[in-house]
Amino acid sequence: MLDSIAPSLEPSLSAPPGSDVWTVEQAIAKLSHKDTGLRYYAAWWLGKVLGTAGTDAEHHAAAVDALMLALQDEADRTELGGYPLRRNAARALGKLADRRAVPSLMVCLDCDDFYVREAAAQALGSLGDRTCIPALIRLLDGGVAAAQLVPGRPHLTQPYEAVIEALGALAAIETTDLIRPFVEHPVARVQYAATRAMYQLTQNPAYGERLVHALQGSDIQLRRTALSDLGAIGYAPAAEAIASSAAENSFKLFALKGLLEHQLRLETTEALDERSLQIMTLMDSLL
Repeated sequence: MLDSIAPSLEPSLSAPPGSDVWTVEQAIAKLSHKDTGLRYYAAWWLGKVLGTAGTDAEHHAAAVDALMLALQDEADRTELGGYPLRRNAARALGKLADRRAVPSLMVCLDCDDFYVREAAAQALGSLGDRTCIPALIRLLDGGVAAAQLVPGRPHLTQPYEAVIEALGALAAIETTDLIRPFVEHPVARVQYAATRAMYQLTQNPAYGERLVHALQGSDIQLRRTALSDLGAIGYAPAAEAIASSAAENSFKLFALKGLLEHQLRLETTEALDERSLQIMTLMDSLL
C-alpha cells in the first residue's frame, strides 16, 4: 500500500568514545578514518555542531570542503548499494549555509541511492540557491503517474516529498503547475509536501486550510508532519488549531515558533500586533 510508506528518518547514532571533546579539525580528520561508522558519525557531528554554533571562517570552510569530498565516497556501501556517508555529508552541508556546496549537491541528485538524492534535495532547499531549480525539476519528470512505489523498497521512484518542499522553499513559482497535481497523490506525505509548496508559491489560504484539516487525521505521524508543514509556511490562521491538536506539545511549540517567526518578519513596527501576541499566548499555555 502506498499509504504505508514510512518517512525517511536520519538514523539514531551512538556517540563514539571521546567525541564529546572533538575539535573541528579532529572531526574533519575522522571523515577519512578507516572505520566507516566513525566517518558517518563525523559527518553528522560537523553538521550538528557547526550548524548550531559559531565557528571561525577558516574551520567552517575546511569542514565544507571535507564534506563535499565525502559526497564522492565509494568506500562506505550498504548491501543494497547505498552510500551512508554521502547521505550524512549532504545533510550536514544543508546545515552549514555555504552555497559553494550547491554544484556538488546537484550532482548527488543523479546518484543511484534514493536517500542520497533525498538528502541532497533537502540540503538544496535549505541553502536557498535558485540555480538548482532546473535540476530539482528533472526529478519530477513524468509527474504523478511516475511517482510510484519501487518494487521491494519502502520508497517511491524519486524523493518527491523532499524535492517538492525544496521547490517551495526556493519560491520556484515556475513549478506551480507541475506541483499542483501532487496535492492529490495517494501518499499523504507527498500530498502534504505539495500542499505546503503550493501555499508558498501562491499564498492561497485554501492550501493552508488543507493542512489545518490534516491535523484531525488519525495517524499521529501525519499529524506531526502537518504541524511541521504549517510551521514551515508560517500559516498564522492555524495557530489555535495547532495548539489544540492531538500531538505532543514539543511538536506544537515548534510549529507555533515557525508561525511567530514568520509573523514577526511581516511586522513593520517594533510593537507586536494582535496575531503575534495570540501566538505567544498559545505558546505560553503549552509550556
